Amino acid sequence: MVLEKYEKVVKHTLHPAKITMAIVKDKNDKFNAITLEWFMRTSIEPPMFAISIAHSRYSYECLQNFRYFNLCFPSPELVEMTKVSGSKSGRDIDKFAECEVDYFPGKLAKLPIIKNAAATFECKIISQVKSGDHTIFAGEVKHAWYDTERRVITYKDLT
Repeated sequence: MVLEKYEKVVKHTLHPAKITMAIVKDKNDKFNAITLEWFMRTSIEPPMFAISIAHSRYSYECLQNFRYFNLCFPSPELVEMTKVSGSKSGRDIDKFAECEVDYFPGKLAKLPIIKNAAATFECKIISQVKSGDHTIFAGEVKHAWYDTERRVITYKDLT
């Protein structure tokens, strides 16, 4: 065991890591997706997930105005959408149109359920906590969807 700088140790422990996309909408009802590696289950009863989003991100602004998100676990068919959602801002483009993603409205807040996703959880934000340059949003799962024919991708699938 060697004492080392934080950045080097984190890089050593990161992969393979699951990734997800948070689906949100802005005050004009435009949908947006942001690729996330920082998420976790936080409760069994009620079922909850937490996501961490930087304050500079467009999705952070969206979540301040609309208190719901869908947590989408992408399949290999959604690699391009996952890359676009992690590298371009929804302030500048419509990611759903650019990637030609098929979806249908969810039950909770009518946010998109992407048809080629491995799984999606519809969440209502219950609380949020500032954590440095990010905010952690805790969402209670209200509906859960999955496709038994699709697998969840990891960060390695994007490289």
